[in-house]
Amino acid sequence: MLSRLLVLLSRLLRSVLRALSGLLQRANVIERSRLRATVDLAWPRIVTGLARMSKQTADVAMVGVVLGPSAIAGLAFAYAYWQLGDRLSLGLSGGSISLVSQHYGADEIELANRAITQSYLLATALSIPLAVLFYWQADLLIGLMGGDAAAVDYGGTYLMVVAPAIVFEFYNKVASRIFAGVGDTFTPMVIRGGGAVINIVLNAVLIFGLGMGVVGAALGTAVSTAIITGGLLWGLVGKGYPTRDPLPVRLSFSGPLVDRGLLKPLVTVSAPLIFQQLARAVVAFPLLAIAAVFGSVAVAGYEIARRIRDLINSLSWGFSIASSSLVGRHIGGGDEELAAAYGSEIIRFSVLSYAVAAVFVVAFARPIAGVFVTEPEVVDLATTFVRVTAVATIGLGIDEAATGALRGAGDTRWPFYAALVGLYGFALPIAYVGVVTPLGVTALYLSLLAEMFVPAAITLYRYDSGVWRDVSRSLRERSEAVSE
Repeated sequence: MLSRLLVLLSRLLRSVLRALSGLLQRANVIERSRLRATVDLAWPRIVTGLARMSKQTADVAMVGVVLGPSAIAGLAFAYAYWQLGDRLSLGLSGGSISLVSQHYGADEIELANRAITQSYLLATALSIPLAVLFYWQADLLIGLMGGDAAAVDYGGTYLMVVAPAIVFEFYNKVASRIFAGVGDTFTPMVIRGGGAVINIVLNAVLIFGLGMGVVGAALGTAVSTAIITGGLLWGLVGKGYPTRDPLPVRLSFSGPLVDRGLLKPLVTVSAPLIFQQLARAVVAFPLLAIAAVFGSVAVAGYEIARRIRDLINSLSWGFSIASSSLVGRHIGGGDEELAAAYGSEIIRFSVLSYAVAAVFVVAFARPIAGVFVTEPEVVDLATTFVRVTAVATIGLGIDEAATGALRGAGDTRWPFYAALVGLYGFALPIAYVGVVTPLGVTALYLSLLAEMFVPAAITLYRYDSGVWRDVSRSLRERSEAVSE
């Protein structure tokens, strides 16, 4: 039933874009044939992102309605730690799609298969220590964030219950990028979208039906994440799905379990992405601590804005992955000019899409905030946060699309540098100004803008420089030397 609904959605979306394709081409946004290729890869990932981000948004909304701003603040603190693992897995999976897509594009299937195995080994090694830490030290970790006693209690409970699921989340990130690397974003959409629906239904039953509060929200997330892992792993061991034949790549144990020749380029490409994503995750802790200085109401407003930002950023799930896959495959196949055309046009298409989404969210910011909270004071503050964040996501659209193109070529250091400068050179200092001056919460608004627009300027500059082509050639030469 779900797959039929998604197929109908696909046909509707394609019909709309077919009608708009001529206009987009005449406006020099994206050429018609490249629009089709981009949309074919992007739209399932966008739907997946909306479904995935809706899970945490639903957690916040349901818990907020039942338990109020302190519970939202507690979930915000717990999500900061979850995001630490989530961002780690995102960085690792970025390296996976870079290597798998390039080897697949060059018809080096065995190398692609072995790269998948090394990705899973790294995912296991990174995720298990995090899961253990989150489970055994949940109260201590949440207590470090500050906030009132109720918020700390809610956050500690959520983090402890959801901790084991971080291992599954690592596997899910790697698997979905591998599917995307060979041009299939529909299957992960069905699996992860279905998991998100299960999550939301479980949350509703556990939170409202059984009155389990934050425990119910955490259990719903943990169970649905494990279900998604099983669905994706099915394809990676060579099994087919109703919607497609078996994947052309899979987990391979034909060579040594630890293949140092492939592990080295995987770590080389993944490390900057991991550090970039860690930089984004770690900065959430001092930013939330600064928001906590102004009370749980400010933390709640800030967290509501972050949830809306993540929903809008579902667009980047599609554009960034499409850019990585198409740039990676064409540059791996030796067609650098076509790879560059895809990269540039996807960036323009991304900016236009984010701008349209921002206008919509700004217009409906107050009713959006009212979904999460009912207290007039909190609604007013959350509305302003949502509007500022909506504008800031335009910068996020530039950054994510440019990063996707660079990642497809294996040029992953500059996005890391951009994140460091934007987050720690601008966003965090600006937010702190609100604590030591009368600027107050307004500094958090300015911080949100800097957090997204500064990295965008840097990554776009790097992409426009064209140096990523040389980086890709060097990476492929090293991999080919290892295989000989």
